[in-house]
Amino acid sequence: MTGPSLPLDSRIHAFRHDLADIALAGRIIASHYARPLTRSCGAHSTYVRRDPDPDAEAVSELLPGEPFAVLEYAAGWAWGYCGADHIVGYVEAIGLTDPLAATHIVCERCAPVAADDQITSPLLATLPMGARLHGEEHGACLTTEYGCVSLSHLRRVDEHDSDPVTVAERLIGAPFLPGGRSHYGIDGAGLVQLCLGLCGFAAPRLPEQMRALGGPLPQSAPLRRGDLVLFDHHAGLMIDDLLMIHASPHAGKVTVDPVAMVEGPGLERRRLPI
Repeated sequence: MTGPSLPLDSRIHAFRHDLADIALAGRIIASHYARPLTRSCGAHSTYVRRDPDPDAEAVSELLPGEPFAVLEYAAGWAWGYCGADHIVGYVEAIGLTDPLAATHIVCERCAPVAADDQITSPLLATLPMGARLHGEEHGACLTTEYGCVSLSHLRRVDEHDSDPVTVAERLIGAPFLPGGRSHYGIDGAGLVQLCLGLCGFAAPRLPEQMRALGGPLPQSAPLRRGDLVLFDHHAGLMIDDLLMIHASPHAGKVTVDPVAMVEGPGLERRRLPI
C-alpha cells in the first residue's frame, strides 16, 4: 500500500509515494519510512526546490547555518525539510555540512567575510541577513570557519531586534524572487518570516500559515506599525497606519507602498504580539 492515508499538506509534511518521515507513521501509508538526519546549510545559501532539478521551482531558501532534516540522499540531492519551518523539498547535497551550534546571527542586510581581522584584508564572501555562525569573538571580529566577520554586522543568537519593520527596511531594494529569503532575492512571506525571526518571533513560511499569527483586526480598527497584512498570497508589515513594506512582485523589489493599493475583501489584517 502506498500514498497518503490522511489529507496532509505535502509542502510542510515530508511524504512521497515511496518514502515518508517516520514521524508520520500512523498518519501516512508509505513503502518506507526514514528517520531525519540533521544537517546544516554551508557557507552559501541554497534553494529548496520542489523537484531534484536545478531549474525546478524554488519553494524556499536555506540560509547559512540553518538546519535541514535529510530523509534521503540520491543523485546529488538531499530530500527532506527545513528545520525551522518544516518546508519540504530538495536541496543540492553539496551545500550541506555537519551542524554546528550557532553563536551569532547576521543582523544587517549582509555581512562581509574577510581573510583575517585586518581592515585591509581582502574580502572572501558575504553572508546574508539571517545566516547563523559558530565562532569566537576576538576584538571587533568573530572568527569563524569561513573567515572573520565584523561584530558590527552580527549579534548573539540569544539577543533580538525589537522592531521587525526596522529589520525589513534594511532590505529595501532587494529583488523580488519567489521562494527567496535573502538580499539576493526575497518574496513577501520570506521577508516577514525573516524579520520576525530576527526579533525572536518564530513565523511560518507560507502566507496561508501566517493567517494564524496574532489576532485579527476588524476593518474599522486603525493599523499601526508592525501589523501584519496578508493579500493575494503575499504578506507585508505596516510602517504606520497608511504605508506597508513588502516584497512587491509588481515593483520587482522590497519597497514601501500605501496599503490602500491592496484594500479590499481579500486583505487580512493581524496584530502580532511583538
